[in-house]
Amino acid sequence: MNNNVTKKAVCILSGGMDSTLASYIAKNEGYEIIAVHFNYGQRTENRELKAFRDICNDLQIKEKYEIDIPFFTQIGASALTDKTIDIPTNGIEAGVPITYVPFRNGIFLSIATAIAEKEEAQALYIGVVEEDSSGYPDCTDTFINNMTTAINEGTKKSTKLEIKTPLVHLMKNQIVEKSIELNVPLEHTWSCYKEEEEACGVCDSCRLRLNGFKEANSTDPIPYKG
Repeated sequence: MNNNVTKKAVCILSGGMDSTLASYIAKNEGYEIIAVHFNYGQRTENRELKAFRDICNDLQIKEKYEIDIPFFTQIGASALTDKTIDIPTNGIEAGVPITYVPFRNGIFLSIATAIAEKEEAQALYIGVVEEDSSGYPDCTDTFINNMTTAINEGTKKSTKLEIKTPLVHLMKNQIVEKSIELNVPLEHTWSCYKEEEEACGVCDSCRLRLNGFKEANSTDPIPYKG
């Protein structure tokens, strides 16, 4: 038996800090990475795509997919995909925020599963964060466990996939610290919900990111307005 068979992992890579760290962890765990990025009509689609491509270059990823799923704008109901809904900038609110995109991670994981089955991968990595997220219901351990059961039920018997969520119980400052430890090029990542040139600094995503750097006693290397 050949023990040198390459382990493959499909990494859902948005270009944000969390998914980038998850991809670096996958590499450190010995996986050959197949990177998947989704253009879904989000406000910062072009900037996120640039981040994805930069990070793929950093990781020397050979196999990558850039998937267009424009139906999210047709569904709407989220400030990320419906430009008639303003991005909140007054601070993080309780409950599920208007930036939640309905069942986004479920749809992402379903498409990534199809790719993983084709590529004969063993794992799916997704950078969901439960405790320090914006309150999204598709970022929880329970959701991921149930999705794992569903995707293995709905694929070939030879397909055995594990969804890996190495960040799910980390706080943002721990994500910053771990990223620095693994030499993740955070200057190539993008988190802002609103802007593509300089991050706004006031949307939920920017606030969480900036607070993480502050608590980690580090400086965020990306440009911010003002």
